[in-house]
Amino acid sequence: MSNITQSVDVDVPVTTAYNQWTQFESFPQFMEGVEEVRQLDATHTHWVTKIGGATREFDATITEQHPDERVAWRSDSGPNHGGVITFHQLSPERTRVTAQMDLDPEGLVEKAGDMLGVVEGRVKGDLQRFKEFIEERPGETGAWRGDVPR
Repeated sequence: MSNITQSVDVDVPVTTAYNQWTQFESFPQFMEGVEEVRQLDATHTHWVTKIGGATREFDATITEQHPDERVAWRSDSGPNHGGVITFHQLSPERTRVTAQMDLDPEGLVEKAGDMLGVVEGRVKGDLQRFKEFIEERPGETGAWRGDVPR
């Protein structure tokens, strides 16, 4: 099992960063290898990814969600992983977004890529692209302000 922690500071208020992150279906616009995310209901998503030529589908459950603070998940099928995205207000117009993930790579290629830091680099790149995505627009593309207790 690998543990990954990466952060990015975005020049938007914490509410804007959080609201955009809850728009899971927008993830393909800034996450490398994510082809599609469908929100099935308030706590369930279906993902289609394509990494290294291999297409995978899996379901995930939001296990905890608190507006402007955190979104946590775990996979229900496919590669075993889970994590939490946290939002920390640095100033009224600046937010630190931190991704903490635990994942268990499947197969020789994924294990080798993980050992070489490919997965951590991808998370870092995804956060950087999120920064560009949210800073380039006048506001978030939507919001879900519901609370999912642990």
